Amino acid sequence: MSEPLRFHFDVDGSNFTSAGEASIQIKQKLRQLGFAPDIIKRVAISMYEGEINMVIHAGGGTADVYVLPETIKIVLEDHGPGIADVELAMQEGFSTAPDSVRSLGFGAGMGLPNMKRYTDNMIIETELGKGTKITMTVNVPRQ
Repeated sequence: MSEPLRFHFDVDGSNFTSAGEASIQIKQKLRQLGFAPDIIKRVAISMYEGEINMVIHAGGGTADVYVLPETIKIVLEDHGPGIADVELAMQEGFSTAPDSVRSLGFGAGMGLPNMKRYTDNMIIETELGKGTKITMTVNVPRQ
């Protein structure tokens, strides 16, 4: 596999019921491709956290996953308000989620920290009023 496999998902920002569908689908795809359970778990958790953030803060967005034998790259992109203070947003427990979202059990301020924790590299590009692009990679050890 020299060219990456690409999977594209539209993240619906209008309801929490569909949030997480892309991470479920990529989990199934990676399982079918024979990736190790720990790699699948890391990718699925990172994607899920990103999907939830897009629903809570940006009204949805897109998720693209590029699969190569040695790495899996996840690109999440939205056209939301952007992140005002990335350093603050990276702190565990910090959240700008409204109370209505918190009452549903979301918005605990662990999304970005978990995305960083479960990936080998994470780059956040954000512009206020324009949106956010997060690129994460999970390295796949040779077997």
